[in-house]
Amino acid sequence: MGLFDKLVGWLGLKKEVNVLCLGLDNSGKTTIINKLKPSNAQVQDIVPTIGFSIEKFKTSSLSFTVFDMSGQGRYRNLWEHYYKEGQAIIFVIDSADKLRMVVAKEELETLLNHPDIKHRRIPILFFANKMDVRDALSSVKVSQMLCLENIKDKPWYICATDAIRGDGLQEGVDWLQDQIKTMKT
Repeated sequence: MGLFDKLVGWLGLKKEVNVLCLGLDNSGKTTIINKLKPSNAQVQDIVPTIGFSIEKFKTSSLSFTVFDMSGQGRYRNLWEHYYKEGQAIIFVIDSADKLRMVVAKEELETLLNHPDIKHRRIPILFFANKMDVRDALSSVKVSQMLCLENIKDKPWYICATDAIRGDGLQEGVDWLQDQIKTMKT
């Protein structure tokens, strides 16, 4: 850590934030997190997450600790053990997987109704991922299918993304960073 980073941290200008990265398996969560890291810290071969992994990346004013939670059915029950610690959520949707959109909606509803989330004004960033895939649903259509308009008590934003190329990721992270900075601590 450089002298400037230490000074920024000491002055309380660089806030550390815990972010939960959730979504069904094969939606692109790990690829997105990998792409958000500095290029020299990115890995070339992405493998499915078993359980969870912890990754870190920084923006100009925030230091993110991201809990990359496995989206496989047998691991989704682990998500709730991290809800209390989460200060923001990134929910990744495979926009090309129309068949499992209903499952993603069910998991989102379970998340939103959990006691550790339900009464908190926690920002949720939705990445409608895999926009590069032929016949992928638009972010507007994904929003409609997930009934995001019904989320009235939490700030949320949906962003069309292509995790492999990095398209749309910065837009989403900028929104999330703005939300976190304005949150009362």
